[in-house]
Amino acid sequence: MPEEGVQLTPKSELLTAQEIITLARLFVKEGVEKIRLTGGEPLIRPDVVDIVGQLYKLEGLKTIAVTTNGINLARLLPRLKEAGLNAINISLDTLVPAKFEFIVRRKGFHKVMEGIHKATELGYRPVKVNCVVMRGLNEDELLNFVHFTKDLPLDVRFIEYMPFDGNKWNFKKMVSYKEMLDTIKQRWPELEKLPCEASSTAKSYKVPHFQGQISFITSMSEHFCGSCNRLRITADGNLKVCLFGSSEVSLRDHLRSGASEEELVQIIGAAVSRKKKQHAEPALMSFPLCQDALKNLLYSKLWGHAFSHWLTLRASLSKQMGKALIRNKLTKQLILPRFHPEQQWYLRTGILQTQLRGFCGFQKDLSSTSDTKCLEASSVGQVSMDCQSKEASPGSEFSNRNSGSCTKIHLASNNLTHTDEEGRASMVDIGGKPDSRRSAVAVAFVRLGEKAFGMVRQNQMKKGDVLAVAQIAGIQGAKLTSQLIPLCHNIPLSHVEVSLSLDEASCAVVIRCSCQTWGKTGVEMEALTAASLAALTVYDMCKAVTHDIVIEEVKLLRKTGGQRGDFSRSLESTSYPDTSSPLDNHC
Repeated sequence: MPEEGVQLTPKSELLTAQEIITLARLFVKEGVEKIRLTGGEPLIRPDVVDIVGQLYKLEGLKTIAVTTNGINLARLLPRLKEAGLNAINISLDTLVPAKFEFIVRRKGFHKVMEGIHKATELGYRPVKVNCVVMRGLNEDELLNFVHFTKDLPLDVRFIEYMPFDGNKWNFKKMVSYKEMLDTIKQRWPELEKLPCEASSTAKSYKVPHFQGQISFITSMSEHFCGSCNRLRITADGNLKVCLFGSSEVSLRDHLRSGASEEELVQIIGAAVSRKKKQHAEPALMSFPLCQDALKNLLYSKLWGHAFSHWLTLRASLSKQMGKALIRNKLTKQLILPRFHPEQQWYLRTGILQTQLRGFCGFQKDLSSTSDTKCLEASSVGQVSMDCQSKEASPGSEFSNRNSGSCTKIHLASNNLTHTDEEGRASMVDIGGKPDSRRSAVAVAFVRLGEKAFGMVRQNQMKKGDVLAVAQIAGIQGAKLTSQLIPLCHNIPLSHVEVSLSLDEASCAVVIRCSCQTWGKTGVEMEALTAASLAALTVYDMCKAVTHDIVIEEVKLLRKTGGQRGDFSRSLESTSYPDTSSPLDNHC
């Protein structure tokens, strides 16, 4: 649970029980055999038992499952089982009660354990326990979780930590399947691998003589997207063909606008046909489907050998063509099994279409004959590709000769720009960049306390006029940035403005610094340095009165110009007032 909690969706926007059953009936009719109710937390929904009961009546549906945090499970499970619930997954990332409270931000560990035992008592086999493994948080509990399966019919599923919005993911927190497996095998070298279904998302193992087993969900290190047969509908009715993807289609809106069953099948089929063969490699979280773009030497050279460690080059299309064609049930199109949708389209039209979210997102409307359009672009560098010749070159534009359109694509970078290939500090070469107008505004806040604040306001400090001296220090700091920050370029600044104002409510000095230039690189470091030096000067001139001074929220407020585009921070994220119009006693 995020520190700030989550914003609840208005009830009117959620699917009703009847809408859930309507969609479920449609999917089951089209061949879906298993439905899982997940969340969020599905067991807080007051009609969940009724929904399970109605799902159970759908002819052809073989499995009804629930993924829950387990807190309400013991209380509801007898009724859920009677209604027809077949399978249970319980999310539990720690076996330490105090750590549980830290992760979930509420008490309830013992209720979860009660739910697990209730499930085994009622005959669920196995009871799946989902554990997301995070370095520095719970990787030290791997062996305890394995031991948890000794006397209980559990399937503890270790899930590699995946990046989602708001979870502050970084690569260092991820513990790979191989690392987890090695750790467990050191304790139980007799660990046995179990057979699994082709569409399974898990790799399963068992310690001999243990009642339960363990599994690994290798969503990052060894993705299973090629065999994934999952679809997801969000609580507000959006269809997601990939949990990790951002693309959604609102089935709720189509339902409420009176769409027929046939129309809904066509809408779902169009979405499923765009399902990708993989999401992303661990080091390239901003670049899903980079493998598709890097399948040949040309692209490998274009994006650089730094990515090659993370990319598995695919077999050539000619070899894959030998597979038998099958007909997609929803789209009614002939396809090659496990082929990427863009490759299917290529085989039918002779045009290779590559999606590089973060580089450029391509979308082709299935009902349109218009050219593929570039929907979004990111930063740092550019690439061009001729759709006919398949030639690409850095630093130019994307050109479609058929349409005559030309769109610049900016490459975002997952690498630090101020290090070389061996990781040593290196100044960026900006010689080839075009000149442009650049500006930046940075702010800083110095909390003084009532006594020092009053003396600054009355200009009673022995060292002199605090605001005037800090203003000069800020201007000097902007001009000296390249001497203070080792890898910054020496920039001819055309304008520097430093203003200081007093915030009575917080007893704080509010510092605002703006810099401008016409050149090849930005001036955000100059603005930030100016704000920092001005803040330090305020501290220096007031420390004789008190050391209880806090410099805080030194940050970039906005910038313009450059390949990365403009940046603006919402004033709502700033604890202090906007200083674009300083108070009367500013410098």
